[in-house]
Amino acid sequence: MATNEIVKIEREGAVAVITLNRPEARNAMNYELAAATVAAVEGCQDAGAIVITGADPAFCAGLDLRNLGADKLGDLPGFVATVAASKVPIIGAVNGPAVTGGLELALACDFLIGSERATFADTHGRVGVFPGPVLYDLPHRVGAAFAREMSLTGNFIDAETALRVGLLNHVVPHAELMPRALGLADDIASQDAEMIRNIREGLAEITEGSRREGREAWRSIITRLNRRRASGADIAARREEVMARSRSRRSR
Repeated sequence: MATNEIVKIEREGAVAVITLNRPEARNAMNYELAAATVAAVEGCQDAGAIVITGADPAFCAGLDLRNLGADKLGDLPGFVATVAASKVPIIGAVNGPAVTGGLELALACDFLIGSERATFADTHGRVGVFPGPVLYDLPHRVGAAFAREMSLTGNFIDAETALRVGLLNHVVPHAELMPRALGLADDIASQDAEMIRNIREGLAEITEGSRREGREAWRSIITRLNRRRASGADIAARREEVMARSRSRRSR
């Protein structure tokens, strides 16, 4: 196992497991974690398949806006794009909340497996940050109407709802999450690597048109808005309100 302070990399045969490892911050994304995740994905391109997960209790609870300057938030979509550009198939094993930036990371995976503790939310509106890849990736995954509901309300959805709308492929008991994800990753890694790459590229080419148009529209909107954002302190305070709201809803 190779590890640093915030990302763990483990090898299970031909499968690489990448674990976001900031549990004290619920694996919230800052530049250090983003850079380490990109380096981990790039360093695992010799694997047959990759599984990305988070150290309990969360997958990735959004952006760590307490130590991420608001003036640089627009650079983070590049991190998600780098993960999405992996030549090796990636399975997301969602063990808890995947919020905003964490949702975007999840959407960069080929497909997702969730435990019953998985929850998802797009809270860009609540924290005052214009969305990145979620703006075009979420409708591609769950359909336009449900993507609008998630992005316009900022509400959390649970694992069973995520399964119903197609965000998750499977929901399993928490203890079975990694075995199930590893089993599917083994199924991928056991096949001819070149053929899997060709099939994956073919699937992407067939389904990429609307997403490509979405990315271009997103760039146009960002330019028009001139990246106007609230202050970092205001956004950090809003993020705490969002997480408190999520905890309150789960305790009902």
